[in-house]
Amino acid sequence: MAMTGWRRGAWMALLLWSQAAFAGTATVYYYTPYKAWSTAYLHHDAAGAWTTVPGASMSAACTGWVTATVTTGTASTFQAVFNDGQNRWDNAATSTGNYSVPTSGTHQVKNGQLLANAGNPCTSTGTNSAEVFYYTRTRGWGAVNLHYAPTGGSWTTPPGVAMNETACTDWVKKTVSLGTATGMKADFNNGSAWDNNNGADYTLGTGRITVKDGVVTANAASPCVALPPDTTAPSVPSGVTATASGTTITVTWNASTDDRGVTGYTLTRTSAGNVTTVFPSGTSYTDSGLTAQTTYSYAVRAFDAASNTSAWSSAASATTGSTPPPPPAGTPLGGDIREDSIYFVMTARFYDGDASNNRGGSMHTKSGNAANNDPMFRGDFKGLIQKLDYIKALGFSAIWITPVVLNRSDYDYHGYHGWDFYRVDPRLESSGASYQDLINAAHTKGLKIIQDVVYNHSSRWGAKGLFSAKVYGVRDTQWSWYYDAPASGFVYDGLTVEPTSGKSYYNGDLWSTSEPAGNTCRNWGVPTSSTSQEGYRIYNCQWPNPTSGMFPASLFHQCWIGNWEGEDSRSCWIHEDLADFNTENATVQAFLIDVHNRFIDRGVDGFRVDTAVHIPRVTWNRRFLPAAHAYAESKFGAKGRDFFMFGEVGSFVNDKWNRGSPNHSAQFFTWKERRTYSSDDVAAALEQYNYEQTQGTANQPTSTNAFLQGNAWHAPDSSQFSGMSVIDMRMHMNFGEASNAFWNGKDSDDSYNDATYNVVYVDSHDYGPNKSSTRYAGGTDAWAENMSLMWTFRGIPTLYYGSEIEFQAGKPIDCGPTCALATTGRAYYGANLEGSVTASDFGVVGSASGAVATTLSKPLVKHVQRLNQLRRRIPALQKGQYSTDGISGSMAFKRRFTDAAKGVDSFVLVTVSGGATFSGIPNGTYKDAITGDVRTVTGGSLTATVSGKGNLRVYVLDLPGNAAPGKIGVDGPYLKP
Repeated sequence: MAMTGWRRGAWMALLLWSQAAFAGTATVYYYTPYKAWSTAYLHHDAAGAWTTVPGASMSAACTGWVTATVTTGTASTFQAVFNDGQNRWDNAATSTGNYSVPTSGTHQVKNGQLLANAGNPCTSTGTNSAEVFYYTRTRGWGAVNLHYAPTGGSWTTPPGVAMNETACTDWVKKTVSLGTATGMKADFNNGSAWDNNNGADYTLGTGRITVKDGVVTANAASPCVALPPDTTAPSVPSGVTATASGTTITVTWNASTDDRGVTGYTLTRTSAGNVTTVFPSGTSYTDSGLTAQTTYSYAVRAFDAASNTSAWSSAASATTGSTPPPPPAGTPLGGDIREDSIYFVMTARFYDGDASNNRGGSMHTKSGNAANNDPMFRGDFKGLIQKLDYIKALGFSAIWITPVVLNRSDYDYHGYHGWDFYRVDPRLESSGASYQDLINAAHTKGLKIIQDVVYNHSSRWGAKGLFSAKVYGVRDTQWSWYYDAPASGFVYDGLTVEPTSGKSYYNGDLWSTSEPAGNTCRNWGVPTSSTSQEGYRIYNCQWPNPTSGMFPASLFHQCWIGNWEGEDSRSCWIHEDLADFNTENATVQAFLIDVHNRFIDRGVDGFRVDTAVHIPRVTWNRRFLPAAHAYAESKFGAKGRDFFMFGEVGSFVNDKWNRGSPNHSAQFFTWKERRTYSSDDVAAALEQYNYEQTQGTANQPTSTNAFLQGNAWHAPDSSQFSGMSVIDMRMHMNFGEASNAFWNGKDSDDSYNDATYNVVYVDSHDYGPNKSSTRYAGGTDAWAENMSLMWTFRGIPTLYYGSEIEFQAGKPIDCGPTCALATTGRAYYGANLEGSVTASDFGVVGSASGAVATTLSKPLVKHVQRLNQLRRRIPALQKGQYSTDGISGSMAFKRRFTDAAKGVDSFVLVTVSGGATFSGIPNGTYKDAITGDVRTVTGGSLTATVSGKGNLRVYVLDLPGNAAPGKIGVDGPYLKP
């Protein structure tokens, strides 16, 4: 029977009434940072039919959140998806591809998860919580406890609370109520073993947090919910420009956008039909070493983590100019090194002049450097050239720089892991700022370059051109992240990104799954019982090892050091990263002599010799020292004769001789051999060691070269000098107090060939006083006193970069990749040098602006500037022999230097931090260089009064043709009346 019109209308009214009677509302909050959207729309079927695309516009709620309220029907749930109005979507990771939302209540959608009835995220409840996920697979733990302390609160009772909430494979979970605290300190354990962030504890905030292999991710997506597939490509890079300068082209472009973030860019260079592809890390690329007067075309596209790629950008072209002539080889400045003071710079950590050569390496993220945007290779020669005036304004006239050869290790910014000794590391060079440019620029300003060099070892993989190790590098499920696929024709240089792997630290040329021809490593590829930090099985021949046969015995030593004061310390490996050269082998000797002659060719002024104690003295005296000195003199004549070499002999004890062993003591290396040994260098090294150990310390040679004879200077006897001066390790070890360093220095000086050439510092890139692992933190007054002693006592004062402002005082000097460089004594110094500075003379600022002007106003800067001015004006403070005879006072001495041929005669009385009486001195007129006080001595005695830690009195005797200068410089925070 057909329905009448009235009945039909009544039925429709009843239906509409019933729907309205059962309709409800649901409020949905959406978290926009998940997709990096600025606007969001809710597309849903809450009313029974899907909304028209894009859906309902969502309104701003609070930071990171938008909201919409929808009318719902009678069903218990409705389907919803989200988009940005530009056809980019967020579908839940479910079989339907949609979020299933309850039809009533207030809900949150965050990071791919629906949080039903979670309430308004913009309303504070006064109670904070943290949902902590911990990754178990690496450690193999079956159960995990969370031991924590809310900020301002107490720690839980060990082992803490069990992480027993439902999670997923390889993950455990615990939700912690923090009350009003906004974070907590946390450690994890399985009841016996602990993960405490290498002793530093983890710092966790609120919200969802994941902790995986030491990496904390705040505001994380749940690791137990698969993210929806990413099918949206990044936008096309725009604004591509190419600019040529000489044979270098710089390409820049505007950043692309992506719904989940751009991972990187692909850049192609086309010229004459040849296409080259690279993977820049940012939105610029510097293409250097190109062919002159040639047109190059560049195009860029972006990609994301899901390998979605944008279309190629419009091409940009540029034509190179003429090839710039290489900078001329330098000439050393010459002169007695004792006239200089030395500023020690870690080039990669000093000042960044060219961001395009910055590289983080394989440990960039693990170390924490990525989080600080602080790549290990940050400073460079360009930056150092730009700040030479800063160093000169401090008053220094020599710069000791860390090794510059191409390095190859997982954490090699400091330069001590040489791989290609014939190549300067490209991560330090820039167009117009090559290594040679640095040397020439420094010399132009009157600054010497002391080059740190390494004769003892190469990198973990050997030395290119001598021997390169081949390792077993299986690319299985555990190791494919580490070992890259071999790329034919690609040559590692630390800077260039290998296209396939996308790494500048590519290692595909080092490994081979198949045993290579000529392999000498035993048990190739056999699994060992050891695992890596990640829990991965380690195989034989996978890591550098001197005892596995991986390195040939003719070229590399075959043992680990067992006794640091034993014979093996001179002929075994220090560390797996440092393959120990067989320095007694003629092939190795020829290699090392040749590579170091090339530094001399460039005009450097001297060598600081790393790990000198780990090569037998007889090898130094027979081979390396005479070779370097003879080559420098043959190349540069009189200036070459001044070539200065000083060695690092690690005598980390407080006594005169290193645990009673002459072979392991710094002063031992300043002497020639006392007898003739076998012509075979291996036999000679052992003969020398045994002979000198038998002779003991009491029978070692002594010298008066550092001491006055009464008040008279005498010509030193250098006939038994080896050619190597040394770092004054005993003073370094005792610089906890200046008076202690002074006493210990005096006590050792008769055992050096000439202690006036000792290089003296408080701390360095390795240790603080007393073998401290932290930068010196004795305080500003103590620093001032140490400096006053170093700049007036015998030896060459040396300052580690930043100590002039107590940079990173008390911070660990080196903790490898287990902590960020920003937290260590090797932190980046550049923030303190921003702005401009010119030096009108040594120790004199011509002009300064910005942060560097603030740096130059610091009290220790003022102090070191005046000390450098004093030392440059008074020859006795540079090269004088000294005596404490007839002198009272805790740190007081007299010094004299005489050079009859040049008409120089300089005599000075010095007292540090306290008064002193000088008896038996020459009569005459004395003028204090600190206050200008003038004294006439008629009875052979002068009493100097001074107070204040670090203050000085420096009385200079007026002598014929050598007038006392009077007051030098202006009063400062420490040097004053």
